[in-house]
Amino acid sequence: MKFCSECAQPVTMMIPPDDNRLRYVCSGCGVIHYENPKLVIGSIPIWDQDGDTQVLLCRRAIEPRMGYWTLPAGFMENAETTSAGAQRETEEEAGARIALHDVFTMMNVPHVHQVHLFYRATLLDLDYAAGIESLEVQLFTEATIPWEEIAFPTVSLTLELFFKDMRKVREGGSFGFHAQDILKPMRTN
Repeated sequence: MKFCSECAQPVTMMIPPDDNRLRYVCSGCGVIHYENPKLVIGSIPIWDQDGDTQVLLCRRAIEPRMGYWTLPAGFMENAETTSAGAQRETEEEAGARIALHDVFTMMNVPHVHQVHLFYRATLLDLDYAAGIESLEVQLFTEATIPWEEIAFPTVSLTLELFFKDMRKVREGGSFGFHAQDILKPMRTN
């Protein structure tokens, strides 16, 4: 950030009085410009036919990780609830109609300033198609998921937790809520 969005004067990076973090502060009007994490909201759309659970994945048509598989998800919009965001992203990226269930995972990804939130969902029908941000969409069983081609660690972990909980559900258990921090991997030379 170089200029204030309120008065167009230059901003300076400093710790404002009564604060403890560096912030962009306007040298003209004194407005503090806070930068906060972005919410990535999505769903785990499933189709369960005779106990054969399949998850709908999208092959990304955009960067980052173009060509890799992901759950339908994206940035939450202003004036939108998380559930509305999950439904919208599923419709936009996979052309799928879903019944939304409980929040399943919440993943903090501090090194990219994001929080990823995924809801469990049930596909209402098999009438789905790739949106403009997807090259293709496809249903996968746990055994057929292209695990090495999953776009993001949050998606891999969410899928692993989903299938683990699905096995518990089949034995009379229930789905849990999973919160986790995804820390930036350390480089080894």
